[in-house]
Amino acid sequence: MGTVVKMWQIINGVLKPVETTLKGEGHKEPYDLEPWLASNPEIIGSDIAIIGRQVQTKSGPLDLIGIDKTGNVVIVELKRDRLPREALAQAIDYASDVADWSLEKISGICSDYAQKSLEELFEEKFPDIELENLSVNETQRIVLIGFSIDASLERMIDWLVDKYGISINASVLSYVKTSSGDELLAKTSIISEELEQTKVKGQKKFEIPMSDEPGEYDIEHLKPLLIEYLSKPKITNQRIRDILIPACLQKDVLTRSELKKEFNNHDPNIDESRSGYYLTAISSQMGMAKNDFLRQIIAYEYPNFTWEKDNFSIRKQYRELVKQVLEELKPAVPGAG
Repeated sequence: MGTVVKMWQIINGVLKPVETTLKGEGHKEPYDLEPWLASNPEIIGSDIAIIGRQVQTKSGPLDLIGIDKTGNVVIVELKRDRLPREALAQAIDYASDVADWSLEKISGICSDYAQKSLEELFEEKFPDIELENLSVNETQRIVLIGFSIDASLERMIDWLVDKYGISINASVLSYVKTSSGDELLAKTSIISEELEQTKVKGQKKFEIPMSDEPGEYDIEHLKPLLIEYLSKPKITNQRIRDILIPACLQKDVLTRSELKKEFNNHDPNIDESRSGYYLTAISSQMGMAKNDFLRQIIAYEYPNFTWEKDNFSIRKQYRELVKQVLEELKPAVPGAG
């Protein structure tokens, strides 16, 4: 049968059963349970930071959404009573939509919820891990939370984890209101946190090969590589083409702060508070080992002894080449030509 946790309070040396329930005490899932868990994500998982609440998906609002220290997006589905087997299908439905979300969208959700950029929140929660070295949202995790669980759901989770290494877990909470009025919340996980994290690490190669070394291509090979990369319709490629490179051509050295301002100059509708994650995405692209041709023309430094790239510049010997490339790409730019 499904997991059921019972509790007793010791009163004057006698065990008295505690039979309070969240629903029975008038607490509601969206208004009480969600903020409790969001206030301390440790009860969901020690390696998870919450970045959004009641986030809209194609299949309805997602209770809580988080990110773990390996860059996985975590889908958290809550039930104030029993976790039925249908909860798994619902969470998978959410995950199938979230899997297609861009870094920009995830960062926007974080900014709206936490009033800080994904970059800032991640650095606070996981100070020893560099966000730009991770492939954010390459894999999704599912965490189901309720106050009891159907035996069939528990069996399904065990099978999916053991057979396929899928990152799904369920936690059974116990809500207790003592005779003195104190409210307590306890947790029992179907899969131990240690085993779950081992599975996550084993199933996902989350680190992208990174490097600061520039390429060594001759002009004949370098130019087509730049044109191919800067022609792609991906938003970060376009920002490198339309914002970073032109700004670097205007001055010898472009600081991180100046680049953030360039985002707003390019599009006044951009929320300045979100410029940090635009820069994180650009920095990630610049640091990928495979993009050594970008580092061949664009130099950067780490002046503040952190992982943050700063002081961007176009290497002098490639300034004319870069101007030629931008000129050739003008017809491909919407509204140009």
